[in-house]
Amino acid sequence: MAQPSTSWQTQTTGLITPDWLSRSSVEVAPALLGCRLVRRWPDGRQIAAVIVETEAYSEGDPACHAYRRVTPRNRVMFGPAGYSYVYLIYGMYHCFNVITDQDQVPSAVLIRAVELEAVPPWLADHRTENPIRWGAGPGKLCRLLDIDRRLTDQPLSPASGLWLEHPSHTWQARRQAQATITQTTRIGLSQGTDLPWRWYVGDSGAVSKR
Repeated sequence: MAQPSTSWQTQTTGLITPDWLSRSSVEVAPALLGCRLVRRWPDGRQIAAVIVETEAYSEGDPACHAYRRVTPRNRVMFGPAGYSYVYLIYGMYHCFNVITDQDQVPSAVLIRAVELEAVPPWLADHRTENPIRWGAGPGKLCRLLDIDRRLTDQPLSPASGLWLEHPSHTWQARRQAQATITQTTRIGLSQGTDLPWRWYVGDSGAVSKR
């Protein structure tokens, strides 16, 4: 797998709109592979990473945070598509989710891993491990992109500083090669472990676990 480029300027490839996300999480999760997750800070810094691993969570799913009822934490999951849902696990790791499906249908896609398109100068010393692994897991990608609960329940748009874009031409070609996409059961769960609702790009070195 090629390493991320050291040239960090990226091109816009087309904003993903709420309409595109207003489908079942089981449909959106594999479709998000190859799409870009873009983070922009108030000082103008911006980086993009390619989504290479996702998990779907939906209504009636015992592993879904919205399985039992509406709570202050999961309320955003019952709203319209196109919003962020960020929560904390183990008191220290944030997880970023994309709200999907129709309004009042609790549904979300957990972004489990991303592959940096390029390494910007300010991230040169981010971690000692190989940069391809910097986003290899939900907690790691949130640290990499500075995503925490300040960004939960926010529209995924340039105005909020966090948004999704359709794949570049290169990634569109990789997505069309369906043999590179692996579907399996979700990981790190105690319920709903039999549902094959996890997808990842098989030839990406950023996948959290194979």
